[in-house]
Amino acid sequence: MNFIHLSRETSTFPKLSSRFFIFTLASSLLPILFLSTPVGTSVASADSPPRKILTGWIPYYRTYSSAGKQNGGLDSALSNADLINEVMPFWYSLDSAIKITDLYTPANPNNPIADTLNRLKLAGYQIIPTITDSTASKDPKTGKTATMVLSNLMGDSAKRDLLVKTITDFVTSNNFDGIDLDFENFAFIDGSASWTTTQVRFIAFMKALASSLHAKGKLLSLTTPPSFDPASGKKGYWVYSWPDLATTIDRLRIMTYDYSTGSSAPGPIGPITWVEQTVHYAISVMPASKVYVGLPGYGRDWVTAVQGVCPSSPINYLGTVKTTAAAGTLVMRDAAALAATYGATPQYLAKYGETTFTYQKVYNGNTADGQLTQCTATRVVWYQDAQGFALRANLVAKYRLGGLTQWTLGMEDPTATEAIRVVAKSIAPDIVLANLLADIPATVYGGVSTLSGTFTLPDKKPLTGLPVRVELKSGSSDWLPIYTGTTNVNGSLSLPIIVPENSKARMISDSTWERSEGRTSELLLQTARKISWLGVPTSVKRGVPFTLRGKVTPATGLPDGYMVVLNDGSASHKVLVDSTGTFSLEISEDYPGIRSFQVTAPATSSFVASTSDFVTVVVR
Repeated sequence: MNFIHLSRETSTFPKLSSRFFIFTLASSLLPILFLSTPVGTSVASADSPPRKILTGWIPYYRTYSSAGKQNGGLDSALSNADLINEVMPFWYSLDSAIKITDLYTPANPNNPIADTLNRLKLAGYQIIPTITDSTASKDPKTGKTATMVLSNLMGDSAKRDLLVKTITDFVTSNNFDGIDLDFENFAFIDGSASWTTTQVRFIAFMKALASSLHAKGKLLSLTTPPSFDPASGKKGYWVYSWPDLATTIDRLRIMTYDYSTGSSAPGPIGPITWVEQTVHYAISVMPASKVYVGLPGYGRDWVTAVQGVCPSSPINYLGTVKTTAAAGTLVMRDAAALAATYGATPQYLAKYGETTFTYQKVYNGNTADGQLTQCTATRVVWYQDAQGFALRANLVAKYRLGGLTQWTLGMEDPTATEAIRVVAKSIAPDIVLANLLADIPATVYGGVSTLSGTFTLPDKKPLTGLPVRVELKSGSSDWLPIYTGTTNVNGSLSLPIIVPENSKARMISDSTWERSEGRTSELLLQTARKISWLGVPTSVKRGVPFTLRGKVTPATGLPDGYMVVLNDGSASHKVLVDSTGTFSLEISEDYPGIRSFQVTAPATSSFVASTSDFVTVVVR
C-alpha cells in the first residue's frame, strides 16, 4: 500500500518596433494517500459561454481610455472577459545591460501598475507580459544603429545565463503566469545575413529559459513575424526557428499583419491566403493548440495621387501628402466614420478577407510665400472589419488553434469583437460540471476519508474516462497535485486519503478542445489530533496519588506551551504537553467509587479540537 507525503499624419503611436503597436484499503486498486506536506459544486449558465479564443496586447501608452478617443486596452480586455483568458501587457523592454525597464509607470502616473495588474487578476486572466528588445541603440556620433546586440548577449554563455535568470526572476517576483518575448531586432535591424548565427544562439537561450520557467510553473510565449514552409519557396523569418522550438515554447503568436506596410504600395494588411499559409506551416511543426493568429486592430491610409499644390502653412503637408510619403495609420474603430465623412463606400474583398475604400481629401492653406493654395489627395484605406475578424476566427475552428492574438486591444470596432464572439460560441466547448464530496469531512489523525468527485455535462450525462487531477493544500501553501486518475462509467472518481491536518481538496479536469475545464469547489477536510491513554491504572487506593498519562499525536507543530484539558467530571485541569506530545498529571481521590476521566486537545491553526475516550478508575 502506497503512502505519499505529501502612428504619422493620422498616427499617434510610438515607433518601438517594426510591428505596428503590434482508493480503497489494502485490497483496492487505488492507493491511500497520506499527506504530511502542507497541502463542492460548479455552476454553469444555461447559455453556454463562447470558447475563450481571444488574447491581445495592452500597450503601456494606451492602457486607459482617453476622453473622446478610442477605448484603452484595459477597458477592452475587461469588457470581453467571456472571450479572453490571458492578456499580454505590453509594458516592458530589455536593454543591453540586461535590465528590464518598466515603460508603463512613466506613461500612467495616475494609475499605479499594481492597481492595474490587480484589476486584471481579479478578472481571472492569466497575465503574460511582453518584453521587447531595446538593446539596439543609435550611436550619437555616426547616427548608426547598433546591430546584433541581443544576439551577441545570447552568444556569451555567462550573459545568456544572466538573461535567463533576469527574466525568470522578473516573472516570479511579480507572480506573472509567464512571459511573452517580442524580439524583433533580429528580423528588422540585424539583417538576414546574421540569421544563421543568431538562430543557434536564440535556440540555446530559449531552451534554457523554458527550462527555468517551466521549473517554476511559468509559461513561455514567443511572438514573431510569419514563417513559411521552406518547400513553398517562401522563407519568412526563419531566424526564430519554429521547428526547433516547437516543444520548448507554450505559445506562438504570429504577427500576421504588416503584409503591406507604411512604406509599401497600398494593399491588404494581412491577406487571408498569406495568413493561412503561415498557419499551415506552424501547425506542421508544433501542436496547433500552441498557435495564435495575429489580428491587426489598425488599418493603413495611403496617398495614391495629388492634384494641386499642397499647403506648407499653417500646417506643412508637403512632406506627408504625396505619393511617396509613408502611409498614415488609423485604428479600426475609426475606419467606418472616416469613410462616411468623405462619402466613401467600404468594400469587403473576399479574396483578401479585408475591406478597402478610396476617398478624396482637400487640404487648404498657404504656400511658403503666403499665397492661398489647395491640393486634393486621393487616398486608399485598407483594414480588417468584422467580416475579416470572423474569417480569421474561423481559422481557429478549422485548425483547432490556440486562438487569436490582437494588436492591440482597444483599437477594435465593437462589431468585430462581436463577430469573434459569434464564431467562438459556435465552437464553444461542452461545459463540465464538477462536484466533490467526502464521506467523512472531519477525521481524527490517521483516519481515512474518501473523496468522491463526479463530472457530468449539463444534461447530467456522466463523463467516462475523463482524466482528473486531485489537489490539496493546507494553510497558505500552494495547491499540491497528489493523484491523477480517470472517471468510471458513472463519471465518478473516488479516492481514500489520510489527511494529517486541516486541508482543502479539489478535483480538476483540464480543458480540451471539446470540453471546458471541470473544477470542483474547494472542500474543507478537518483533522483532529489523536489522544491516546498510556498506562492508566484500573484500580487505586483512596488517598494514594496516581498518575494519568497520555499522548497527543502528532506532536510535530504543537505550539510552545500547548496544554490539554483533563476533566474528571467535577473539575478541569490544564496539563502541559512536552515535545513528544506526552502529558501526565498526578492526582489522588479521597472517596471510593468509579471515576471517569477525559482529555480535550484545543484547536490550533492546523487541527480542530479533539476529545479522548473516557477512561475509568476504580477507587477503593
